[in-house]
Formats: sequence, C-alpha cells, structure tokens
Amino acid sequence: MVTSEVGSEDRSVAQRVHLSDLLRALPAMVPDLPSMARGVFRSATLKPHSENSLGLVFQQRAAEHPQRPFLRFRDSEITYGNANEQVNRYAAVLAARGVRPGSVVGVLSTNRPETLLVAMAAIKLGATAGMLNHRQRGDVLNHSQKLLESTVIVAGAECQEALESLPAEELRGTVLGLREDGRPLPGHADLDTEAANASAQNPSQCAEVTAADKAFFIYTSGTTGMPKASTMSHLRWLKSMYALAGLGIRLRSDDTMYCCLPLYHNNALTVSLSAVLGAGATLAIGESFSVSRFWDDVVRTRSTAFCYIGELCRYLLQQPETAAEKQHRIRVVVGNGLRPDIWQEFRSRFGIERIAEFYGASECNVAFINAFNVDRTAGICPLAFSVVEYDLESERPTRDEKGRLRKVKPGGVGLLVTQVTDRSPFDGYTDADATERKLVRDGFKSGDVWFNTGDLVHNQGFRHVAFIDRLGDTFRWKGENVATTEVEAALGEDSAVEQSVVYGVPVPGTDGKAGMAAVKLEHAAEFDGPRLAKGLSDRLPSYAVPLFVRLVDQLEETSTFKSKKVELREQGHDRGRFDDPLYVLTSDGYVSAYDGYVDDVASGAVRV
Repeated sequence: MVTSEVGSEDRSVAQRVHLSDLLRALPAMVPDLPSMARGVFRSATLKPHSENSLGLVFQQRAAEHPQRPFLRFRDSEITYGNANEQVNRYAAVLAARGVRPGSVVGVLSTNRPETLLVAMAAIKLGATAGMLNHRQRGDVLNHSQKLLESTVIVAGAECQEALESLPAEELRGTVLGLREDGRPLPGHADLDTEAANASAQNPSQCAEVTAADKAFFIYTSGTTGMPKASTMSHLRWLKSMYALAGLGIRLRSDDTMYCCLPLYHNNALTVSLSAVLGAGATLAIGESFSVSRFWDDVVRTRSTAFCYIGELCRYLLQQPETAAEKQHRIRVVVGNGLRPDIWQEFRSRFGIERIAEFYGASECNVAFINAFNVDRTAGICPLAFSVVEYDLESERPTRDEKGRLRKVKPGGVGLLVTQVTDRSPFDGYTDADATERKLVRDGFKSGDVWFNTGDLVHNQGFRHVAFIDRLGDTFRWKGENVATTEVEAALGEDSAVEQSVVYGVPVPGTDGKAGMAAVKLEHAAEFDGPRLAKGLSDRLPSYAVPLFVRLVDQLEETSTFKSKKVELREQGHDRGRFDDPLYVLTSDGYVSAYDGYVDDVASGAVRV
C-alpha cells in the first residue's frame, strides 16, 4: 500500500488549489461563462448513439463559413469551403477503392494539410483513420500497420523510405500515393490524380456516423515495447470539443491555433483540431517543432494560440531571447507536461496570458483542463474519477479488507483511476487483452468499472489534480517513493545540465531501487560533481538524490519528446555495457565510479 503527502513548495511541486484561486479567476472568465456552460452541458448530455461526428462538425463549419481560412501551412492558406471539397474528392476515391463504414484507412504522411484532409475523408465515410508514425521504420512500423488491417494505406511521397522498409508481402491494404510538392510516390497509384475529377459533394455516409463509432487509431508513444493502437471514438473527440476546448481553451472565431506537433498525435488531431472546429477558427500547421524558428513561425502565421507538449516549453526557455518572442500575439497556450518548476518563468518571459494545461492520454476516457488559469495544475474534471492508494510493484490499486479501493485525501499523491460508463466509455486498444488489463472492476461497489491510468497525481482539492509521474517510472528507495519528474526538475536547476533522464536501478544487497540519472551537459560545460551533489541535496530529500550519474552525448526521445528509458534502465550502472563516464555519490559529492561501490552502499560503508 502506498500513498504520500506532497512536501513543501520549494520542491517544485504543484500546490493545493484553494477557493480563493478559483474566485480570483472568475472576473476574467465572465465573458466566456455562457459558452463554457454550453460546452459542459453538451459534453454531459452527448449520447453515444447520436448521429454526430467529427466529419459532420467540419462539414457544418464549411457550410457556415466557406470563405473563412481553415488551414495555414508555409505561405499558403486553405478556406473551409475549399478544404471540404478536397476532403470530399479524397473520400470519393477511397470509396471507389472499397472503403466502407467500419473500414480502416492507414495514413502515413508528414505534417501538411493533405495528411489531415485524407484522415477527414476516411472519417466522413464512416471509416477509421489509422495514423501511422512516419518516423518509424522496419519491424516497428510493420507491427503498427499490421494492427490496422487497412483497406487502403495512403502514403506521402516523402515517406517512400519508410514504406520501402516494410515487407511488400505483409502490407495490409492497397497503397495510394499522396504527392509531395508535386512529386508522386513511385510505383503506386496517385490519390491526387484520381481525386482531380472526383465528386466534391458531401458523401451521404457522413450523416449516418454515430458518436460511438471509431474516428482514429492513435499509437501510444512507444517508450517501452512495441506501440499499441488506442481507439479515439467520435464521442471522445466531441467531448474534447465541448468540454476541454469549450471549457478550457476557449478560442474565438478569429483565433489561429499553431500546432507543430505530429498529426499522428492526439494533441494535434483531438486537442488542437477540436478547439479550432469548435470555434470555427484557423489551424496553422507547422512542419515540425524547431526551437530556433518556433517564434518566427508563430508570428508569420499570425497565431494567437499554440499547442505544446512536455519538453517543448523547456527547450524554448533554453534559447537566447529573440525579437520574435516579443512580437507574437499569443494569448492562450494549451498542452500537457509543463513542469511546475518552469511554469512561472515560461509565463513571464513569453508574456502568456493564459495556460490551459490539461491531463489526458490517447486511451484515457476523461480529461482535466485548467479552466481557471491556476498555476501548476492540470485542472478540473467534471466526470467521475478518484485518486487512490496503490502498489508500486504490481502498478495496481490496493484494496481494503472489504476488497474496495482506498481514496487519497486532498494534499496526497495517489494513482488516478477514472470511472468507465456508457457516456464515458473506455475505447480500449486493438488488443482485447491489453484493454482488459487496464480495467479495475468492483472498485468502490459491485459492478463498477474504473480505468487505471497508470499515472500518479497530486490530489489538489476542488476536483483539481497535478501530474506527478508515470507509475512505471516511479521507484522506491529507502522505503520512500521517488518521482522521476521531481528529480529531473532538480537536475535542471544546475546550469551545466541541459537535459536529464532519471530511473531506478537495482543495487545488490539492498531493497528497492536506487536513483540513476543519464545527464547531457550544456555545450562546453564541465561536470562538477561536488556542486551537483550539493545542489541536489539542497532541493531534494536525501532518498531522492541519485546514487549514479551517467554522462551521455545524447538522450533518445520519442517524436513527442518523451524520453526512451528502456535501454538506459537495462544497462543500469554496469560499466561493461556502456563507455560513458559514470559518477557515484559519496560524502565528497559525485566522484568517478570505482570497483566495489555497490558493495560499499549495501554494507553502509558509503552513507548516502
């Protein structure tokens, strides 16, 4: 059984939310209150079998405002009306190729308007768009595409190398090429050519799609093992538009949302797109995240909002100040993973009026949104959830003597579970066994079902939470739980540290796992072991200070900036498995690793 209390605020954790925080936000929210109330009501009353869908919302916006800009990309602009017509032409070609309601269309293409329009075409036909990661190759990409069992795979010409890394005989579905800057995909029929003379009329199937139908397959980030394809239903997408976007982001029709995150990721397809379509606003698509040109792109696209994830904000803060970062018109940002320790610096340096941090996941059936613009919180959720005690080894909730879950009080840290209901379903994965493993049955009473998010959160009170760590990343040392995000934040305070990843490693002769950090230093910086050890000791409880520090040239990340820890964790502190410099914690600070250190730790000869 594990639960913990959050420590003092100088440990860079999120604070409790008080009634005064919410009341302070109300004056600025007054103009938005009617639309916020409508969003909450529509989200709460949306029924799974109502004939409503992402395709229908887009179609309606195009009919209402055909001349309004829908997409900006590079130096071009596409109106709602023109985008809808192109979507319909693509849909006509897909239908002629056998795509029907219930089919899957694989989409393998980079960030550009056509990627989004093809996905919308599949959705209008009642099919599911399987959003493949164009950065994957070989076995990983092959695993992903086989999960889809696609009728058609639409591949951009720029993804020729990725496509050719797959065994041709294992491809699921007919491949249609998508031109890139006029260049066709060699060896395959061309979607753009076939669409040129296709019908631009709205497909009749669009009006028959229900909220319960599947809209997208979105792949998990793949930080461990092979990716899983999670389902995004129209119901969840619409709830995002009504609740997350309507309650928290609150775009206006003249806003432009800049999104440079991959279009195969939910922060782009669900969060950004739903906010834009909900308001009839404009989406500016960035080709990719570039820390050096980010603010230039924001200014050039006349954006008033942008979507972030994880480390993007930290990367921006690490850059020298530029003129563009003062010239932008951004008034609201939305995303997840903005760390508490850089929250205020990010807000003040870039002049951000409102930070709509949220909590959600590709497979999670609810979301939290920072509707009240409170610092250091993932926000509020109107749906049923609970923060409960957990077992670190099994990564499951613990139960009392009656077999029921035990709630964590406000101020504590616990495992977030969310209730699964008809109106808040868990759409699951393509793998039925993986779906069942995420469910907790008979949690608080017989027959109820809860989704195990696998995430540790701080119960801040007033139905607010703050993300602490992934349960699989948290480890236990000296009888205490260590949150890797907290240690990484402390490491980031050292001027020589550019980036770090923290994980637990076993030490023979001891219980639990000791902390180990893989650290990338700033350019030309030198490692100062005594200074780093003192800085960490000042900022962290003793049990959370890593015993091992490994200096690396590069830290591998997923395309959404999540660190890949698997190989690092497996190599641990075994110097026979890597050539990087390794330092260990002693009473003199961090010193070069020496033979017998782990024995000294186990025997108590080194007191750390």
